[in-house]
Amino acid sequence: MTSEQVSTQVGLDGPVLIVGCGLIGTSIGLALRAHDVTVHLRDADPTVAHIAASRGAGSDDPPGADPELVVIATPPDSLADEIARALGDYPESTVTDVGSVKAEPVRQLLDRGVDLRRYVGSHPMAGSERSGPLAASVDMFEGRSWAVVRRAESTADSVAVVSALVALCGAVAVPMDSVEHDRAVALVSHVPHVAAALVARRLAGAPPRTLALSGPGVRDVTRIAAGKPVLWRQILIANRDAVTELVAELRGDVDDLLDALISVDGERVEALLVGGVAGAAAIPGKHGGPSSPLDAVTVAVPDTPGALAELFTDVGAAGVNIEDVRIDHDPARAFGLVDLDVAASVVGELVVALTARGWSVHA
Repeated sequence: MTSEQVSTQVGLDGPVLIVGCGLIGTSIGLALRAHDVTVHLRDADPTVAHIAASRGAGSDDPPGADPELVVIATPPDSLADEIARALGDYPESTVTDVGSVKAEPVRQLLDRGVDLRRYVGSHPMAGSERSGPLAASVDMFEGRSWAVVRRAESTADSVAVVSALVALCGAVAVPMDSVEHDRAVALVSHVPHVAAALVARRLAGAPPRTLALSGPGVRDVTRIAAGKPVLWRQILIANRDAVTELVAELRGDVDDLLDALISVDGERVEALLVGGVAGAAAIPGKHGGPSSPLDAVTVAVPDTPGALAELFTDVGAAGVNIEDVRIDHDPARAFGLVDLDVAASVVGELVVALTARGWSVHA
């Protein structure tokens, strides 16, 4: 199917104006341009818009007429202002935003008496601890969930246009209302970020000898803590009701753990850990299906050019699909430990195959 056929099929021909050219806004532009949709870019900093345009995400020239769709991809504190501005400046356009909080901006807009019939909120569940247009990618949203948050007064045409945006970006639309959305993202995104940040904060003053013992576990837990604090402050304040409720529940679990440790109650400690295993297993697997059992095969890989590619080639030759990869670099030695997550049913044959090819393997 050609790009033109895809665009016609999903009902978004453009032009599209993207306001905010950071990681998400630029990635949306790249995805739309891959389907030959005309895209215009605007940012509070014209230099940022120009960088996004130079990457192929669209043109930083203003649209000549009302675009078919305006996508607001700005920080949470400016969402309400930019949505109101777009609805006023472009009376024929559908307007969406891709912010991570929905109820608070809508409340602000309703307090101003803004007509929201052409507004449909949305939120792609994709991103990175990196930011800015240089971190954007054309496949950022492939196979990802993308909440479509319509209101009772939203027009059917506007809902269709926003749903078309989701389809062109390769994502899967998930219909939600604003309250359901904000609690959902608090659970799967906002509170995990808080937890990662608080764990990482304990490391800031740790002695170098302590940090020398860091392994993949602490890196996995703290990776997302590298997100911009200013942006996350805005997100957490905007979604304070849902975040406060869930953090209170998390605090209850921490208090339970403290009490169990103080009283040396191993059964209660284990029960909390078992709950964690159950929660991890509840996370959907690939393509939104049930999570399948995985095991890690650890391989020592020399820190030399081409070594990692050679390992992947040998895994492919063994007929095994890699579900995930983690690399733990050993600062004291010239190799790294690569954890390959594979289906539990193929661990044995992969160990045999890699060992036969000369790799040092542990499962």
